[in-house]
Amino acid sequence: MPLVANTELPAFSRLRQEGQNVLEREVAVHQDIRELHVGLLNMMPDAALAATERQFFRLVGEANQIAQFYMHPFTLKELERGPDAAGHIERYYERFEDLMSEGLDALIITGANVQGPELSKQPFWKPLIEVIDWAYDNVTSTLCSCLTTHAVMEFRYGQKRRPLGFKRWGVYSHRVSGPHPLVAGVNTRFDVPHSRFNGIEREQFESAGCRVLAESKEAGVHLATSEDLFRLVFFQGHPEYDVISLLKEYKREVTLFGAGKCNDYPSSIDNYFTPQAEAILDEHRLRVCRARERGEPTPEFPEKLIAGYLDNTWHDTAEAIINKWIGRVYQLTHHDRKRPFKEGIDPNDPFGLRG
Repeated sequence: MPLVANTELPAFSRLRQEGQNVLEREVAVHQDIRELHVGLLNMMPDAALAATERQFFRLVGEANQIAQFYMHPFTLKELERGPDAAGHIERYYERFEDLMSEGLDALIITGANVQGPELSKQPFWKPLIEVIDWAYDNVTSTLCSCLTTHAVMEFRYGQKRRPLGFKRWGVYSHRVSGPHPLVAGVNTRFDVPHSRFNGIEREQFESAGCRVLAESKEAGVHLATSEDLFRLVFFQGHPEYDVISLLKEYKREVTLFGAGKCNDYPSSIDNYFTPQAEAILDEHRLRVCRARERGEPTPEFPEKLIAGYLDNTWHDTAEAIINKWIGRVYQLTHHDRKRPFKEGIDPNDPFGLRG
């Protein structure tokens, strides 16, 4: 939550210049404390549906110990689902039409699995555009994760993602690129997991008028905002990941290789496995390759053994950034959740920083 400038102490002015959240006393005394309603458009495949809910719910819930958050998960009917996931959605998820009627203060949109290189040919393309366009006019801020960042950059800014030619997966060091309320006070260098075959480069964000806030020499841009500095927040990495999320991806690809469903054994994950874990995985690779050559069942993946060697080096910073994001939503949003901003807030410059 923000500091209140209850005196004319110069420190308040200096902190505000640094991007810290500082309210004038006259504003603070007239604030109505209320709950926040946060939507989660979950487009992840069935196997990751519940885990993705937990990951983003956890980040929001840990971000602020004062505000009350009502989470509203929903998905797109155009995404094909199995019976278990469909039943889960039917029981626990809400309808986008109802959320449009009731309103949201903030929105998070996950990534999704795609078939083929063209995003515009995916079944979620048109309905996702509908959600983004509605949110841009009716929600204070929308956080776009990974593939959704790529989709928005294409249909809103004409910047198509570029194939990397390989899978970028690992945990990479990032550096804050400049002052902004979302990164004020966080570590100037921090880790973020990535897992993708494509990317949007810095010059593409800048050509669109967007602001890059954090990037990696190896993995490229992770965090950026739309030109107004807040209404769209872009993640290319996965700060929401659990410590074992990349391990489960690796296990899945090893299993596919063992079953003969792909030709190449997966490469190791960058900056993720310890030397002890690498040694165990090298031995497992030999066993899998031998079993495949002989037509034998794939040996059991040593998931529990490897998990004991993994470290989470990104969650604290992810929590800090989400805290700043949701805190600024709280400060700027209208008391009526159908309206995105309080009176006097310029939607094209919510922070008053562009001038």
